[in-house]
Amino acid sequence: MYRYDQYDQDMVDARVAEFRDQTQRRIEGKLTEDQFKPLRLQNGLYLQLHAYMLRVAVPYGTLSSAQMHMLADIADKYDRGYGHFTTRQNIQYNWIKLEDAPQILADLATVEMHAIQTSGNCIRNISSDQFAGAAADEIVDPRPYAELLRQWSSFHPEFLALPRKFKICVIASETDRAAMKLHDIGIRIVRNDQGELGAAFYVGGGMGRTPMIAPLLREFVPLDQLITYSEACLRVYNRYGRRDNKYKARIKILVHELGKDEYARQVEEEFAHLQTLGIEPPIAELERIKTYFTDPAFQAGASDDLDLSDPDFALWVERNCLAHKQSGYIVANISLKPVGGIPGDASAAQIHLMADLAKEYSFDELRVTHAQNIVLPHVRKADLYTLWQKLDEAGLGAANLDTIEDIIACPGLDYCSLANARSIPVAQKIATRFAETGKSGTLGELKLKISGCINACGHHHAGHIGILGVDRKGVENYQLLLGGCEGDDTSLGQITGPGFDEDGIVGAVETATDVYLANRKDGERFLDTYRRIGMAPFKEALYG
Repeated sequence: MYRYDQYDQDMVDARVAEFRDQTQRRIEGKLTEDQFKPLRLQNGLYLQLHAYMLRVAVPYGTLSSAQMHMLADIADKYDRGYGHFTTRQNIQYNWIKLEDAPQILADLATVEMHAIQTSGNCIRNISSDQFAGAAADEIVDPRPYAELLRQWSSFHPEFLALPRKFKICVIASETDRAAMKLHDIGIRIVRNDQGELGAAFYVGGGMGRTPMIAPLLREFVPLDQLITYSEACLRVYNRYGRRDNKYKARIKILVHELGKDEYARQVEEEFAHLQTLGIEPPIAELERIKTYFTDPAFQAGASDDLDLSDPDFALWVERNCLAHKQSGYIVANISLKPVGGIPGDASAAQIHLMADLAKEYSFDELRVTHAQNIVLPHVRKADLYTLWQKLDEAGLGAANLDTIEDIIACPGLDYCSLANARSIPVAQKIATRFAETGKSGTLGELKLKISGCINACGHHHAGHIGILGVDRKGVENYQLLLGGCEGDDTSLGQITGPGFDEDGIVGAVETATDVYLANRKDGERFLDTYRRIGMAPFKEALYG
């Protein structure tokens, strides 16, 4: 994984010192809240319903055990003993005291971490495939390119006050495991007919109030022009993006209103101009970055055998593990979705344990997924059963990846000042209902996502089943959506009809799954059946 150079460390240390001074002035009353707000947001500090929330950046989701231990220490020392892993591959803490925030940032800086650009109208944390460097189907490891983009976008003077927040994703596989087309810019590393590496750019995706799937803007950008083309895309957006209406300020609106072809024309014009200025980082910098992402020292001749005589372990391997590119190794997914638990939450003790297990069994490396789980990317198959036993003892052995129990959910009205409805209790009730009925396994792959408001932090538009909490005359109400997908065949969920109360939405989800079970053909996922039979049978069952 990437390690800071002196420039990185100096940059982060300087920001810590600056924010310490700003916070002290706020506490002393020398800054008003209106004056302090943009300063704290630049450092990932939000004011929520009950306390401050701090969001910590985890670039492209990659962590070392030392960093993971620090995240656990912060949860213990400054929060209430837990952290919440987010759909941006970050972690956030929900009970932070203002006076502690500068010291938390100082502690993070000792392990090469920060909270810079996790908020505000800037380029946010660059996300990527959580299986990067381990998956057998990728062309190359996409993380060096994500790191190059991180360095380019950090403190970029032109893009620190964009019309709205901006999110970039980089993958290098035909299989999209990172919701790439639902980003402001989605980049897929590809090969052209000559075998050269380049980047396909998808621009103008996003969820929220007006969900859109990013269209393909350019099929091939040579990798030695990756930053220049990215800058061209941002410059056109920064120039023409709406600043008079925050609901129409995202790049997806600009691409839609200009039209893809006109936006592409302007980007190409800007790209040609920027090429004459020579803004691309030297290729030596990319090569330097790549040296941090070489394969670990895999054991030659490691056994491919797995003893699956323990049925609980066998189920966990089937659901939570992925084939590795290296013989004798496997990718292990740790579910943070125990039945009845809060999706994405982990206690300090669990975070410490995952750090220890990464050091012992996964070459000192972990990944955060956009589905709010944790990955140990490089585990010897010979160690897998022991690893699972230790996870299971700590409440981390749930075998539910990509099932209806593996719910993405935002913090909702329990924490967030923007939310209209609670997400957490709904997720808990649904997971419990399906675990008790034993249907989870029967249903197979079924991705359920819940948002407590239209901002869509729970990615409800992209769920095979999505739930959106709304406020109906002061009462929490839940809309049901069907047919969303964040993968290769990206689609947006459609609202079934009138919403439900909290208990009603749990029953509505079960009704939708019953329609699926009654109509599915062999091998069909929920999504496949829905696409084949359409909305009508579901609406009839739900509303009569």
